Amino acid sequence: MDQIPLGERISDAVALLTGKRTVRCPHPSCSVSVRYHHVTPDEAKRLSDVATDHTRH
Repeated sequence: MDQIPLGERISDAVALLTGKRTVRCPHPSCSVSVRYHHVTPDEAKRLSDVATDHTRH
């Protein structure tokens, strides 16, 4: 997996501190990420599935 740029890692950490969750595509050159906050468990799973399934974006 490619290295995530420092700015994005800092942004993800700040989001985590404010209660948001960030999920990134594991495909090596894909920069897609999904960040969510206050969603139902079903919606969190759906968003995570979209972010991690490279064929869907």
